[in-house]
Amino acid sequence: METDQGRELAWDGTIENDGSDFVLLPAGEYPFTVEKFERARFAGSEKMKACNQAKITIAVGNADAQTTVQVNLFLNSKCEWQLSAFFRAIGAKQHGQRVQMDWSKVVGATGRCKLGVRTWPGRDGVEHKSNEVTKFLDPAEGTATATPPSPAASATPPVAAQQTLPDDIPF
Repeated sequence: METDQGRELAWDGTIENDGSDFVLLPAGEYPFTVEKFERARFAGSEKMKACNQAKITIAVGNADAQTTVQVNLFLNSKCEWQLSAFFRAIGAKQHGQRVQMDWSKVVGATGRCKLGVRTWPGRDGVEHKSNEVTKFLDPAEGTATATPPSPAASATPPVAAQQTLPDDIPF
């Protein structure tokens, strides 16, 4: 099974993947669908002990404009609120309810989230932008509909690739 580390290509190997166009959505509330779930391990930091980590890839947007965002959910008591928010957003938990996390039902689940735009300086010295989930919304909470402009009409030029930096931990 291929992992996030990719696979080695031979010097004379064949290639075909041109990549995909990256779409930067404006900040707002959007529907999402979970496309991928991976189990990983967070090695720990000064602020948080080592723990299991769920790497979730979600498709965010609507028929006019859509992008994918990777969300790292840390299975640590410091982040229990974020896990609860995610499971509430996909309808697998209610406020105040104690539930066992059922990761087998995550892929294909839908919900709503608040999306932001994150800006950071790249190693190339250029300022980069990507979308990030700033909040998972309860089903009743996500009522406003964001209508992003079409990618062709967007004033923001597309970013070549979305990156998740190793020190990109929300603590």
